Amino acid sequence: MRNDDVLKSISYTLDLNKPQIAVICKLTGYEPERHEVEMIFSDEKETEQRIDGRVVEKDVSHELTSHFLDGLIVHRRGRQKNAKPRPIEIPVTNNTVLKKLRVAFKLREEEIIALLKMSGFEVSKTELSALFRADSHRNYRPCGDQLLRYFLKGLAEKYKEE
Repeated sequence: MRNDDVLKSISYTLDLNKPQIAVICKLTGYEPERHEVEMIFSDEKETEQRIDGRVVEKDVSHELTSHFLDGLIVHRRGRQKNAKPRPIEIPVTNNTVLKKLRVAFKLREEEIIALLKMSGFEVSKTELSALFRADSHRNYRPCGDQLLRYFLKGLAEKYKEE
């Protein structure tokens, strides 16, 4: 799933504006530039570029996305005492987004299954646990765009009410 779509969805869920997104990124020591944050909310037509004669849509950088997700964990849960800063994970995959949001929102497997079910997507506990495994594990499964969209939709439904 595109990084800007993920960030738009999270900002909608938590009612975050552009300065708040920048503040969350700064919690991990990353200073986003104004155009980086603007790119999250820009129209796709304005962000197209040509590479080797074909049109490719620009996307928010993996670096910004990773810092935002790590900053969101600090923002929602607080900074751990005596914790060393963790290196950012690049590239940001759907599995990474799912893992980071799970931590940020303090979600257990049952809650994630309920969120997905609430938004119209059925998944078993076994299928879900495969998404959280290390990518070198034999039972690892990549998270598809559809599952992540339903998860973000369920998250919005739940946290938009609060």
